[in-house]
Amino acid sequence: MTTPVAIGAPQHTPVPFDPEIQAALDAMPQMPPMTRETLRGGPAMPFPSNDEIIGDRAIDWEDRVIAGPAGAPDIEVTIYRPRGTEGQALPAVYNIHGGGMIVGHRSWEAGRVIDIVAELGVVGVNVEYRLAPENPFPAGAEDCYAGFVWLVENAADLGVDPERIVVMGGSAGGGFSAAVALMARDRKGPQMAGQLLLCPMIDNTNSTVSSLQYDGIGTWQRDANLLAWSCVLGDDAAFSTDAPAYAAPSRARDLSNLPPAFVEVGSAEMFRDEDVEYASRIWATGGQAELHVWSGGSHGFDMYMPGSALAQAALAARSSWLRRILGVS
Repeated sequence: MTTPVAIGAPQHTPVPFDPEIQAALDAMPQMPPMTRETLRGGPAMPFPSNDEIIGDRAIDWEDRVIAGPAGAPDIEVTIYRPRGTEGQALPAVYNIHGGGMIVGHRSWEAGRVIDIVAELGVVGVNVEYRLAPENPFPAGAEDCYAGFVWLVENAADLGVDPERIVVMGGSAGGGFSAAVALMARDRKGPQMAGQLLLCPMIDNTNSTVSSLQYDGIGTWQRDANLLAWSCVLGDDAAFSTDAPAYAAPSRARDLSNLPPAFVEVGSAEMFRDEDVEYASRIWATGGQAELHVWSGGSHGFDMYMPGSALAQAALAARSSWLRRILGVS
């Protein structure tokens, strides 16, 4: 397997982390590098239960099992709803979790979804999907699209306004969210109100300047990204510019006629350049994109450093966009 390198690139000195972010990074325990052999080998990471996260907030939740793509296993989803809103058609956020498409579980991001439900009074749907390498592309993308279609088709039963659904996710979940938007457009499927792309993982080539700046530093590093794309696309096709757009949305030749996008990324992470380019290409078609590049932000800084001033500013910007797109006060 050939490791991609940017052609003619200058010295790749990383953009420094914000001081609060740097302090949190310094305090993090060092984790051994991921390999195919270790992806499923360790103990499950403990995360608070839904009830613990909800606490005294008036939110009900339930797990459901829904039909997966044709010929594929069923999909698990968790649904969160503000208590006392039965009979109302509320806006909804459909969340796809991160993890490089190779690790992770929807419970990792229950807090993110529950906070949005509590703040905006919307329905939250958190979807599970199959992971690579056991289930390489297109398994994960098709699961995420099937879950979105199910949500729209069952909107009346769920008390959801089908015209006010935002598909969202961070990292791999952001990549899948962009892919679902492309799939819905190309397949003439259900329309979404917007796509909320948080530090999305969308470029399989690993050839940008920022992809080389964060080799061995930060929260999601170059070696993990190379492994992830190899697991998703296979060693021979992992870094090809001919990769499918539903796997790596940066490969899409046409970004026109997409729902409004919110693109967020840190200036101090490897996905910076691919995400900025994606927003720029949407603008080039006359499309709508709101881009935020948070100075000194590491990958997923809002999850790893939620109390930082940078994270609080990012959350406020997201909330503003969601309110405008979903029409909530």
